[in-house]
Amino acid sequence: MTNPPPHDPPPPHDLIGIGIGPFNLSLAALAHPLTHLSTAFYEQRPRFDWHPGLLIDGATLQVPFLADLVTLADPTSPWTFLNHLRTRERLFPFYFAERFHIPRAEYDAYCRWVADNLPSLHFGHQVEAVRWNPRTTLFDVDFTQLDIDGTATSLGRAHARNMVLGIGTAPHVPEPLRPLVDTPDALVLHAADYLAHRESLLAAEHITVVGAGQSGAEIFLDLLRHRPTGHEKMHWLARTEAFAPMEYSKLGLEHFTPDYTRYFHGLAESVRDRLVPAQWQLHKGIDAATLAALHDELYRRTLHGHWPDTVLTPGVRVHTAERTPGGAIRLDLEHTQQGTRTRLTTHAVVLATGYRQRPLDRVLAGLAPHLHRDRSRRPRIDEQFRLVLDPAITGSVYVQNAELHTHGVGAPDLGLAAWRSATILNSLTGKEHYPQPRRTAFTTFGLHQQAVPDAPDHTTEALIDQT
Repeated sequence: MTNPPPHDPPPPHDLIGIGIGPFNLSLAALAHPLTHLSTAFYEQRPRFDWHPGLLIDGATLQVPFLADLVTLADPTSPWTFLNHLRTRERLFPFYFAERFHIPRAEYDAYCRWVADNLPSLHFGHQVEAVRWNPRTTLFDVDFTQLDIDGTATSLGRAHARNMVLGIGTAPHVPEPLRPLVDTPDALVLHAADYLAHRESLLAAEHITVVGAGQSGAEIFLDLLRHRPTGHEKMHWLARTEAFAPMEYSKLGLEHFTPDYTRYFHGLAESVRDRLVPAQWQLHKGIDAATLAALHDELYRRTLHGHWPDTVLTPGVRVHTAERTPGGAIRLDLEHTQQGTRTRLTTHAVVLATGYRQRPLDRVLAGLAPHLHRDRSRRPRIDEQFRLVLDPAITGSVYVQNAELHTHGVGAPDLGLAAWRSATILNSLTGKEHYPQPRRTAFTTFGLHQQAVPDAPDHTTEALIDQT
């Protein structure tokens, strides 16, 4: 018996994406009509879902519905949110609802509709390694195929001329609380798992929410609404100096424009590093409507002459956490302004402590020798969202939501998803398939450098004063 002839390897893709969250989903949707472009996107989860533990009833997106996957790059795309409504025969109800900010669950349903209809998406594929092959001048992408429960079923390899990483963020658990999160019989969990444990939390004698962002406010409000009046027994603690509203003025929102992103990218590394933490209220504050709803609920509970059994304290750090012999949780707290310390005994803790970028090092280990880094050992990323690599690597590696340190607070913002995806596709193809606006903000974020060789100092000062 003769052996069958070997199969030819499948042709390489022009672009392989790792991770299918909203950002790579946006890229896949905008790439779909570019029929000359071969793309494939891999995701280890069995299906698309977006923060399922935080799809709380009544919680809305903090960006308008126009910040969908494609509209701000191509409003004629078949993958717009409005077309999703049309296909579901919900366009007229949405019209009369007069909603600019849609429920978070509705955004999740919209994304799943897109994900279910794009042929380039491959769920249940866990990428293990990416290597550059100098012989073929291609990226080798090794993956494990998983069944619905995450069990490995087969190994595979694909090849790509270019890569895009959209591996997203991971829940952040502060160091003092990590041992308790990993303890099965301690009701200490990250907000990402809130809905799965909501009933157990409501049954707890006392609940503490840690974290003063939008998620912390929504969870505290949801729990409060379902606790009996006068017997709420809840604490809300935050490291920030106030339960502060998000900066949502129209000119303030211009920090989430391509204009500001380009300006930020051009700043010195040290300046960028100072700016990002100082701008926390642009993207880590609380929606004013949520704060108002919280105050209304607390005020309603005073109608019979008693204050609700709640404590809301900003400016607090959790130093240590431990289980008590009786099964409760003891938190060692410090007030940063007073310099005082105390202990709080509680029975359940929800950590609304945000998310951190997943490190790229594991998936990019094969490219590590070729990766250029800044002074803090972070990857350098150019204006087109490409990792800066040695010239020996002729393919490009793009990143999505891993560029906060180089592109600013707009990196995780859904409103810039379509623009960034369009920028990547234009860069990848060398053609302007998606024309970019020349100007997107009324604010001019920096001074244009112009040579004024003979101007005296007072003229220069006058020019600056007028700018």
